[in-house]
Amino acid sequence: MTAYWVRFAELPDGLAERVRLTVAGGRFDAVEIGVDAAPADVRLDGVVLPGFANAHSHAFHRALRGRTHGDGGTFWTWREQMYATASRLDPDGYFALARAVYAEMVSAGMTAVGEFHYLHHDHGGRRYADPNAMNDALVAAAAEAGIRLTLLDVCYLSGGLTATGHLPLDPVQERFSDGSVDDWAERVAGWSSPPGVVVGAAVHSVRAVPEKDLTRFAEVVSGLRGGGGPVHVHLSEQPAENAAVQAFYGCTPTALLARNGLLDERTSAVHATHLSEDDIAALGSARTYACFCPTTERDLADGIGPAHALAAAGSPLTLGSDQHAVIDMFEELRGLELHERLISNERGRFTPAELIAAATETGHRSLGRPDAGRLEAGALADFVEVSGDSVRTVGSRPDQIVYSATAADVRTVVVGGEVVVRAGEHRLGPVATLLAESLPTLEER
Repeated sequence: MTAYWVRFAELPDGLAERVRLTVAGGRFDAVEIGVDAAPADVRLDGVVLPGFANAHSHAFHRALRGRTHGDGGTFWTWREQMYATASRLDPDGYFALARAVYAEMVSAGMTAVGEFHYLHHDHGGRRYADPNAMNDALVAAAAEAGIRLTLLDVCYLSGGLTATGHLPLDPVQERFSDGSVDDWAERVAGWSSPPGVVVGAAVHSVRAVPEKDLTRFAEVVSGLRGGGGPVHVHLSEQPAENAAVQAFYGCTPTALLARNGLLDERTSAVHATHLSEDDIAALGSARTYACFCPTTERDLADGIGPAHALAAAGSPLTLGSDQHAVIDMFEELRGLELHERLISNERGRFTPAELIAAATETGHRSLGRPDAGRLEAGALADFVEVSGDSVRTVGSRPDQIVYSATAADVRTVVVGGEVVVRAGEHRLGPVATLLAESLPTLEER
């Protein structure tokens, strides 16, 4: 049993001072408010928040950071560079890169990640001898980095969509595909995932899974591993997607998911950028999560999604770092509010507490972890200490520190009662070194 005395802590009822968090068996055993530090307590003088949930990640995209900006272009030209990076990965290389990326996440205060995983097979689209070798690489990477993993195994069947129909897979995309929904389900069902890993399912997008396969996906996912796990999908990230679906199917992508039974309280719509009023109402009434990735959405010029309208309609909001142009949950949660300010000319569209909830409790719930993201007895003992006296945060009110802090202000990260980051240093050592050692294998030849 370990007791932490913290000067300020963000509890379910709001910010509290002089709090003792007692941890036993990987969970909070007790939370006491307004107490003095005892000699045996571990003292944390910053602001303690629940561990952040990165609800949407593509770990291998981290290799593109700072390398895609020289020639302008669009999301679609960026995608070609992403495909080139994907073509160079094997299980060993993916393990090394993902371990470094996950360690960077933990160093930024993220204690859980939802990995939207579609890089399944070898360079020719053939299954490895172990059909889930890439899954195992991600699991091993997360374990070493000390982050909780929800592996969202992606069904990916077509190369895109035009007004005349779905396109065949291109050579790189063949790595992503199992060929059919049933073959995808057979591979997922045959994987022995280790304890502690949540296994979810995902449709890459309505561009990549034709409607007849959406119908089948909805049927098989309800029985896969007992059903009830998280289901994620990229939704309306680009206007071109909406136009193609409207031309071929005569509806919006949201309506297409709805008529195939894929909107409900376990589903997360990732990006949800270009939505109609009917789309917003449908997502809200189904209590479908909306996962925003503000640093990616502005990096790729995707646009600003209707976060406030979705929340008002009933969609819980979550946050992810997606392509990892930035790994900093403070940037993501501020982006959610600041983007709203740009389009509304109003401040305070979300309170600091609402932004923290999106980054913590709601995000964990969307990843199949309803017992995480809260500093309360019985919850998983995952938390982060943020420095209140750095050059960025000194003078900030503790209840508003998320508006001044960055990932560099994370001092301590505890996952399941285990200290993974101490005094700003990850247990694996310098994360920049891990990244430097894993990235060269992915550079253009």
